[in-house]
Amino acid sequence: MKIAVTSTAPSLDALMDERFGRCSYFVIVDTDTMEFEGLENSTASLSSGSGIQAARTMADRGVSAVLTGNCGPKAYTALEAAGLKVITGCIGTVRDIVVQFKANSLESAAGPNVSGHAGSRPRFTQEEKRGPGFGMTRDDN
Repeated sequence: MKIAVTSTAPSLDALMDERFGRCSYFVIVDTDTMEFEGLENSTASLSSGSGIQAARTMADRGVSAVLTGNCGPKAYTALEAAGLKVITGCIGTVRDIVVQFKANSLESAAGPNVSGHAGSRPRFTQEEKRGPGFGMTRDDN
């Protein structure tokens, strides 16, 4: 069976990327042989529709299931329409997630687990949050 795990790099040892439509890579794994392909997510930078396009790419690649941290409503609907199993709430490395999947310890999602456009919001590191101007309003200038 071929599954796809959202990833930060094209490797089994990479950390999973929590976003589906805007992940950096998809690691497509054959669960029988553990052979894999790292596929850059060319739709991540689209202004809208990245989840829908990513779902189409997964269906075109013959994937049976998508494992990710979060999946919004439009992407979830597109994946479900294509007949793909969606598993959300995953954490760890791609390899860890595949092992959990093979052990049947992950449950299919009953629906999207984030609102639309949740993955397109900028994320800040703790250092960036401490930097000058973070959280300032117009009146603070």
